[in-house]
Amino acid sequence: MTRVQLDHVSKQYGATTAVDDFNADIADGEFITLLGPSGCGKTTLLRMAGGLIRPTRGAIAVGGHPLWRDGVRDDEAVRELGIVFQDANLFPWLTIEQNIALPLELRGVDKAVRLTRARELARLVSIEGFERRWPRELSGGMRQRAAIARALSSDPQILLMDEPFGALDAMTRDAMNLELQRIWMETRKTTL
Repeated sequence: MTRVQLDHVSKQYGATTAVDDFNADIADGEFITLLGPSGCGKTTLLRMAGGLIRPTRGAIAVGGHPLWRDGVRDDEAVRELGIVFQDANLFPWLTIEQNIALPLELRGVDKAVRLTRARELARLVSIEGFERRWPRELSGGMRQRAAIARALSSDPQILLMDEPFGALDAMTRDAMNLELQRIWMETRKTTL
């Protein structure tokens, strides 16, 4: 089954072409890496696939649903997505488990259920025991693990990751790349 379909997707910013006529069919459970030099459009492409920006031309389907309908983002398609950015973007006034559970709280999930899920995900991303800590008390790698857990909290089918380890030192980045492979092996989420 195709999880993400990008059909002749382009993005223009004035006279600048950020992405030009990009096509891809990403199957269920695939782990795809976009490679290219800085400024070639990788982030723009991921932001379009995540429904954060609308393509200038072309169509995007997520889980078989058009991501955009008449210029409006389709919430049903967006529910399939979890996004991890270059920076962890954790809220400093929330504990790690509260940050992980935030998407569930926004969807109205019962507190006990969402905290149980946050603890399960903390185990999955190897930050168990740090759930009640504040983001400032964790290393950069641990904060990114929490961001990955937050992206997985609502059990999306697709995980979009925009250079999530780019701000980390080389040793931590290498370790996190291995961790990401382990998480993918356990969850089999379609990952881009």
